[in-house]
Amino acid sequence: MSKILLDTNAYSRYLLGDEAILSRLADADIIYMSIFVIGELYYGYALGTKEVENREKLSIFLNKPNVFLLDATKDTSEFFAFIKKHLKTNGTPIPLNDVWIAAHAMEMGAELITYDKHFQHVPGLRLWKELS
Repeated sequence: MSKILLDTNAYSRYLLGDEAILSRLADADIIYMSIFVIGELYYGYALGTKEVENREKLSIFLNKPNVFLLDATKDTSEFFAFIKKHLKTNGTPIPLNDVWIAAHAMEMGAELITYDKHFQHVPGLRLWKELS
């Protein structure tokens, strides 16, 4: 079963018709969206001029039968702590929201679909082959 988690930039590129993203979405059995990605999207929408339209598009996407919204759990927090400690120990910090997003991907055993190369510093994280 193919499970993926979309990062904020991957969802944005999906809306722009990115062929690589569209192809990966078509192949996925389960698509996860982290509550932390949703927060980043809402923030971007609030700064723009199409907030209502963007929220409607996101709502439609989230209502697809194979799309699941992830809330943070105690297990998510365990992965977060492991990742954050590793990054600090190795001197390779990444943005805090991205630590949470990586934690969600690891918790769900999902491949992270992102264009952010700093995720390569997270040990054990399954990354999209397009990133390399």
